[in-house]
Amino acid sequence: MIKKLTALILMAMMLLSLSACGSSADQKENGSAEDITTAAQQESAEAETEETQAASDTGESGILVVYFSRTGEQFTVGVIEEGNTAIVAKMIAEKTGADLFEVLPADDYYPMTYEELTEVALHEQDENARPEYAGDVPDLSKYNTIFIGAPVWWGDWPMIMYTFFEKNADALAGKTLIPFSTHEGSGLAGFDRKLASACPDSSVKDGYAVRGSDAQNNRESTSSSVNDWLSMLGY
Repeated sequence: MIKKLTALILMAMMLLSLSACGSSADQKENGSAEDITTAAQQESAEAETEETQAASDTGESGILVVYFSRTGEQFTVGVIEEGNTAIVAKMIAEKTGADLFEVLPADDYYPMTYEELTEVALHEQDENARPEYAGDVPDLSKYNTIFIGAPVWWGDWPMIMYTFFEKNADALAGKTLIPFSTHEGSGLAGFDRKLASACPDSSVKDGYAVRGSDAQNNRESTSSSVNDWLSMLGY
C-alpha cells in the first residue's frame, strides 16, 4: 500500500514537472502576449519614424521658398559672398522643412558694384522689363504654401520677380503666398499688395521685412525674428 502511494506521488510530481517545462518552452518559442504586443508596438513606431524621415528626405513638406538675392557690393554691408535675402530664405526653409528655389537671371548682366546695380535696377523698372530667369521651376502642384522673397529695389520687387509671377500665375492660383523682403529702410515696400495684384487667384498672407545689414551681421537676432513671424503664421 505504501509502495503504491509512493509511486502515485512520484508520477504526479513527474507530470507537474513536464507541464512546467512545456509551458516554459512555449513561452520561449512564442513569447508571452505582453512580449508580442510590445514588439508590435516597437515595429509600428519604427515604421512611422521611417515614413516621417522619408517624407523629410524627399521634401514633402508642402512648402517652397522662392527667392532672388544678390552678392557683390551691397548697401551698408560691403562686398558679400551670400546675399541678404538668401540668408533669410534659408532660415525659413530650415525652420519649416521647405524646399528652396533661387531665381537666377538667365543673362546675369547685373553689376557687382552697388551704385551701378541700382542704375540697372531703376532702368528695368522704368522700362517695366521682364528679365528671364534660368532653369526650371519646381513642380508647384506639390506645394500648398510658397514663401517668396527678394531685396527691395526702388520701392518694389525686382522686375525679374514679376517674370516669375506672370509665368507661373496659373500654377500659383489657389496657393498661399507669403512675401518677405530685405531692405535698408523701405520695410516690406508693399510686397504683399503688389504680389496680390500680380497673383489675384492666390491667398497672400502677412509678410516679413528685415534690414539686409541685420540679416548679414546679426543672424542670431534675425533668426529669432523669423521664428516669431513663422509662429505667428502658424508654422
